[in-house]
Amino acid sequence: MTKILFLLTLLPLSVFASSDPVTQLDLTNHWAGYFALVLFVLAYILVMVEEFTHFRKSKPVILVAGVIWGLIGWVYASQGIDHSAEVALRHNLLEYAELFLFLLVAMTYIEAMKERQVFESLKAWLVSKGFTFRQLFWMTGFLAFFISPIADNLTTALIMGAVVLAVGSSNPRFVSIAMINIVVAANAGGAFSPFGDITTLMVWQKGLVEFSEFFVLFIPSLINFIIPAAIMHFAIQNEKATSSGEVVNIKIGGLISVVLFILTIVTAVSFHNFLHLPPAMGMMLGLSYLMVAAFFIRKIEKRTQEDAFDVFRKVAGAEWDTLLFFFGVIVSVGGLGFMGYLAMTSEMMYATLGATYANILVGLLSAVVDNIPVMFAVLTMNPEMSLDQWLLVTLTAGVGGSLLSVGSAAGVALMGQSKGLYTFGSHLKWMPVIALGYAASIVTHMWMSDIPFG
Repeated sequence: MTKILFLLTLLPLSVFASSDPVTQLDLTNHWAGYFALVLFVLAYILVMVEEFTHFRKSKPVILVAGVIWGLIGWVYASQGIDHSAEVALRHNLLEYAELFLFLLVAMTYIEAMKERQVFESLKAWLVSKGFTFRQLFWMTGFLAFFISPIADNLTTALIMGAVVLAVGSSNPRFVSIAMINIVVAANAGGAFSPFGDITTLMVWQKGLVEFSEFFVLFIPSLINFIIPAAIMHFAIQNEKATSSGEVVNIKIGGLISVVLFILTIVTAVSFHNFLHLPPAMGMMLGLSYLMVAAFFIRKIEKRTQEDAFDVFRKVAGAEWDTLLFFFGVIVSVGGLGFMGYLAMTSEMMYATLGATYANILVGLLSAVVDNIPVMFAVLTMNPEMSLDQWLLVTLTAGVGGSLLSVGSAAGVALMGQSKGLYTFGSHLKWMPVIALGYAASIVTHMWMSDIPFG
C-alpha cells in the first residue's frame, strides 16, 4: 500500500516531465506523406459507401489511423528523432479521450431513455392525436429542431422519422418530404448548441466559443430550417393522418432519467465555465447520477419482474461503431496534420480565400464529406479568426450537411430507416430549396455579426 501511495505522489511529476519540445518534419513531399494521404482518401470512400457495402465505418479509419502513425514513427525513428511523434500522438489521444467520455455518457442517457420508453411515449402521443399531414410536417420539424440541441441530431432524426413512418406509410410523398424536413431541422437545431452536434461539441471543448455564445446562432439556424420548410409545406396534401390509437406508458424512472440528463448537462457546463475543468469530467459525474438512480429503480422493478433496469447494459448499448469511428478520424487527421498537410490546406483556404469564404466552403465540403473530420481539420489548423468567424464555421459545418442526404448522420440514418421512401435522389430534388436556407442563414449571421460582405 505504501508503494502505491509513493507512486501516486510521483505521478504528476511524470506527467509534467513529458512536455518536451516537439520536432516536426514536413512530410508533405515525402513518399510516406503521399501514401498516408491516399490511404485516408480510400478509407473515407469506404465510409461514404457504407450504406451499400455494410462495411462498418469504424473499420477502415481505425486501420488507416494505425498505419499513418506507424509511417510517422518509422520516418522519425529513421531520422534519429525519438519522442516527437509519441508526444504528438499522445496529444491526439487526449483530445479523443475527452470527446469519447463526453459522448459515452450522453449516449448512455439516450439509451436509458429509449429503454424507459420516453421516446416511444412521445411518438405514440403524436400518432394518436389525428393531426393532418401538414400539421405533422411542422410538428416533427419543430420537435427535431428543439430536441436536437439537447440530445443530438442523429437520435432526434430517428425518433421523428419513426413518427412519420407510423402515420404516413400510406403516403410515400409525405414520408419523403417530411424526412427531408427532419434532417434539415435536426442539423439546424444542433448548430446552436454545444450538445447538438459533434462539431459544436469540439469547438466548445476547445474553448474557442463559450457555452452561452453558441445561442447567437439560434436565429440563423431557425432561418436555415424555416425557409426550406415553408416552401416544402405546399408540396404536402392537407389530409388527415390515420391513427393506430396505441398508448405507450413511460416505465419507472423514465422521467427521472430525463431530469438527471438535464442536470448532467448543467454539471458539464458548470465544470467548464466556473471550475475551468474539462466538461467530460462533469459528464462522468453526471453518469454517476444515473448509476445511483438505476440502483433504486432496479430494486423497485425486481419486486415485480426479473428483467430489471441495468445501467451497464445501457453503456453496452451505446453506438460503439460511431465512437470508434471518431477515434479513427481524430487520430488519422491528427497524423496528416503532423505531417504538414493541414498547415498547407490552411494556407490555401484561409490565407488565399479569406476567413469568410473559407468557412462557407467548409459547409459545402461537409455536404460531401462528414462534417466531423472537416471541423477537426479546421480546429487542428487553428486559423486566426474572430469569434464571429468561429461561429460562422460552426454554423456552416453544422447545417451544410443538410444539402445532401449523405452529408450528415441524420440523413444516412433516415435513408436506412425509411426503406426506400426517403432516398439520395428524393433529397437531391429539394437541394436548391435547402441551399436557399443555407445561404440565408449565412447572410443572417453575417448581418447580425457585422461581418463585411464581399
